[in-house]
Order: sequence, then structure tokens, then C-alpha cells
Amino acid sequence: MEDDDYVGSDEEFYTSDQEDDYSNEGPENEDYDSPCIPPKGTTTKVITKESLLAAQKEDLRRVMDVLFLKEHHARTLLIHHRWDVDKLFEVLVEKERAFLFAEAGVSVMEHQDSEPLPPASTIMCAICIEDVPSNEATTMDCGHCFCNGCWTEHFVVKINDGQSKRMRCMAHNCNAICDEAVVRNLVSNSHPDLAEKFDRFLLESYIEDNKRVKWCPSTPHCGNAIRVEDDEFCEIECSCGLQFCFRCSSQAHSPCSCLMWELWAKKCRDESETVNWITVHTKPCPKCHKPVEKNGGCNLVSCICGQAFCWLCGGATGRNHTWSSIEGHSCGRFKEDKEKNAERAKQDLYRYMHYHKFYKAHTDSIKLESKLKDTIQEKVSISESKESKNRDFGWVTNGLCRLFRSRRILSYSYPFAFYMFGEELFKDQMTKEEREMKQNLFEVQQQQLEANVEKLSKFLEEPFDNYEDDKVVIVRMQVINLSVATDTLCKRMYDCIENDLLGSVVPSVELGTHHKIAPYKSEGIEKASELSISDKDLPFHCGTNGGSLEPEHPSGSGSSYESGCSSRKRARKEGPGGGFFDLNLPGEVIDRNCF
Repeated sequence: MEDDDYVGSDEEFYTSDQEDDYSNEGPENEDYDSPCIPPKGTTTKVITKESLLAAQKEDLRRVMDVLFLKEHHARTLLIHHRWDVDKLFEVLVEKERAFLFAEAGVSVMEHQDSEPLPPASTIMCAICIEDVPSNEATTMDCGHCFCNGCWTEHFVVKINDGQSKRMRCMAHNCNAICDEAVVRNLVSNSHPDLAEKFDRFLLESYIEDNKRVKWCPSTPHCGNAIRVEDDEFCEIECSCGLQFCFRCSSQAHSPCSCLMWELWAKKCRDESETVNWITVHTKPCPKCHKPVEKNGGCNLVSCICGQAFCWLCGGATGRNHTWSSIEGHSCGRFKEDKEKNAERAKQDLYRYMHYHKFYKAHTDSIKLESKLKDTIQEKVSISESKESKNRDFGWVTNGLCRLFRSRRILSYSYPFAFYMFGEELFKDQMTKEEREMKQNLFEVQQQQLEANVEKLSKFLEEPFDNYEDDKVVIVRMQVINLSVATDTLCKRMYDCIENDLLGSVVPSVELGTHHKIAPYKSEGIEKASELSISDKDLPFHCGTNGGSLEPEHPSGSGSSYESGCSSRKRARKEGPGGGFFDLNLPGEVIDRNCF
């Protein structure tokens, strides 16, 4: 990398108003030599198939202990409130127990203490209008009783329709949710495959219906889910190594908001800019409407379909013309709308090309600089093997981590600027003067960060393994200075975006979103830690067992852990006839083909 391609002398990577700010953050700041690792005690957890039941158990126990409920009642409440225990307790305090239960469809009836019907008696099922023995009928918590055959058919239909997590009673206007243990027992007698599907849906509801938990979007899927405790506007690193935005599940993209990144990714992916180019450089044929590009100086052009038309206005004409006129045609009148639209399309294209060029340049630099890791480790190994005063080379690894983070932020700052100062999202939120002032403020900070990043990249590529001790010290000082300065500039850019730019934007009703970004973290994107499983957190049945959470035992009804684990990533399981089927396949494929 050539020095002149980026910045000049050592003093040029700071502006004059920054020198005082960084004067106390130079090479004497030895704290920066600490290892580049995430902070301890992260609140973000990785949920694997082994810990999924334990994670669900935490929330179930909290609700069961406070409300003295059975497990299936607690799960019904939590599914209704999307596994938000705090929200559930808020409703309990504000609107009391009766409202909480009625809203979620939980019925805890006193009729359960009454004497059961004699086995020899019969009842009439209100669904099929037939008399059935009392031992072939089931009464739900709400008090409604129907024959087992009708219940089973009702449950089968609901499971096949994907509504198994909240199956309501069949009685008219009854809002009660059916006991999952009863559902499992009835369905497993005739449809064991659907019983397994039911168990899997109940287990995965902790992820699918929980706003604090999301699947890792890795491809192929790693089988993990991520749980956050605080703000959903955050960026997470899964244990598989993938970094992603928790809110939108796309790649980590701050300082872009989720909507900005969605629009930018679509713009880069589809042919929207090809359409812009066609608009700027071609005219549609008035006969066949195909785009025609002019390749000569004459304003009378011909389409391949044979139609002649005027390039100036696009109107159909005859073929005869002179230097001053075209036969049967005059287009001297100015059409303001067409001219404005063409000019606007041209400006939009040039503006997009500008921001995309810098975005692509920094993205390519990230790919190239990622190869530096092995090279630098080799240089460090050579340097450490020498007999020299400089034995600690942690500053190299530290500087490389800072380079990667800052380069990524810098690359995404260009899509942010494209939408922040364009007219697509905030046209009516800023005057022209305000837009120019804010754009200038942002671009100054962006340029300062860019200069420091390029300078840091240059020094990290120095062959310090061949340098004398004194020169290594100079390189070390430069890398530490630049790393601290780059970190400070990143913080300032995020602060500017959150407070001065996006902070002044009124949330759009049409877009339905706040333009909020993940906060900046000097340590980098937080790496989620695995959820610990203690001995008391052994897997338990998804069904009701009198309110207790018991360790799991094998069962033919499809309530084993293997059947309940995530369909996204599961091991191979022995199927009927001693064969094996791959549990990494989608659940629907397993349910359809393997039983």
C-alpha cells in the first residue's frame, strides 16, 4: 500500500481541532495494549438444541411460582404474551388475575373437584350428536365435554393448519385453550407423527413467538438461536461466528438503520439503477416502446421496428428531413415535466454511483485486509523469536481488530449518507439549508475517520519483523495512537448520527419505523455466550405433569426431547423399521415422509 494513496505526513490524519482531544491518548496509554476480547458477563445468550428446554423452563418457572399454575397454563399465558414475562406481570398488576386469564384463554375451573361420571353412563356429544360412553369423552378445563373422536379430529385439523400452539375449545364462543397433555394423548393414539409435530411447535414457540429470541440467520443453519435481554436494536455474534443485526436478521449494518440497509441492499441487488441508466441514455420508440439509444448526431432516429421519431421530444415522424426541420413534425415547445424527470433521473444515477463507489471500495478493502491476519501473526511470531527488548506485540492484534471494525463502519456510512441526505426517506423533514448543514457536519467526520483508517492500515502493513527495535517502537506508537483516535472518531460519528441526524427525524407513520441504529461498542460486536445448563435444568416434558417440571423419559407418544428439539438443526434419528431420517430436514418433510 503506497503512502501517497491515502494521507500525507503523520500530522495530517488529525485536524487542528482534534489535536487537543487526542493529546492525552497517545502511546502512553498502555491500557490499549490489553487483549482484544469481548467484555465479560454478556447478557446475550446462545440457545442450542440442548439448552432450548432449559431456557423455556426459566420463564415457565417464574410464572408458575408467582401464579401457582400448572405448566400448560403457564405456557398458554406466555405464548399469548409472546414469552414476555415482564409484560405478563404488568397486566397482572394493572388488570388483575381474572382479566389476565380470560384474555389468554386460561380456565381454572372448580368443576374439576366434582365427582366424575360413572363409567357405565353415557353422554351425548354436542358435535356429532351421538351418545358415547363417558370413558370415551373428555372434559376440558373450561367444563365443555365432547367425545374423543371429535376432539381428535379437531386437534388434527388445527395441527395440520399450523394452529397447534393455541387450540381453542370446540364449544361456541368459548375462548379457553385446550390442555396440551390431553391434546397429545388423544392425537398420539391415531396420529403419532402429528403428536411429534405438536410437541415441536410447542417447543419452538419459545423462539418463533418470542421477541427477545431469534434464530441465527446463518446459511447453512447452525441450529442456534440468540436471546437478548435489553434493546432489540443491537448487533450480535453467534457462536458459529456470524455477525448479524438482531432486529432485522440481516448482516450487521450499523450505522445504517434497518430500513436504510434493506433499501440499499435491494438497490444493489436488483436492476433499479439499470432502469435509471436506460431512462437517462435512451428514449422509448413511440410504436413498439422498446428503448432506443442514439448513436449519431442527427436527431431523427429509427427504431429496429422501422419507426422514425424525433430524439428531442420522442414523437413519431416521417423519414424525410432537412438541416432545420423534419417532415410533418415540429417540437419547438418546451415540455418542463419531461425535462425535469430526465434530469432528476440523471442526478439520482450519478449520486448513487458516487456513494456506491466508496461503499464498494471499503467493502473490497475489508476482504483484502482480512488476509492480513495470517500475515501479521507470522510477523509477530518472527518478532517474538528475536532477542529484542520488544516482547509484547499485543498492540498489533489490537490495531488489526480496530481496523476491521472501523473499516466496516466506514463502508456502511456511505449507504447511510445516501438515504440520510437524499429525498427518498426524509424529503419533508429538513429544509435545503438544514440538509446541507447536516451533510457537511457528517462528511467532515466521515473524512476524518477515513483518513485515520487508511493511515492505520498503512502502518499495520509495515514489515516490522525486519525493523530494528527503535523503529518498531515508532510503529507501535503510531498504531496505538491511530487505534485510539479511530475509536474516538467512531464514537463521535455514532453520537452525531443518533443525536444530530436521526435524533431530529420524526418517526414516519407510512414507514412505520423509528430510524434507530445499534449502539457503538469499542470492544466490537458483542459475542453471545452459551446458556449454561445445570443439573436441575434437565430436559422436561412439554406436557402437563401436575405443575412440576420433571426430567424427561422416553415415550412412545412423541414427547421425547429428540421430537421436541428444533427442526432447524437436529441429529439423525432412528425411524420406523430401523432406518434413519435426517432431522436437519424441514419438519414438514419429516412428518410427511418418515412415519
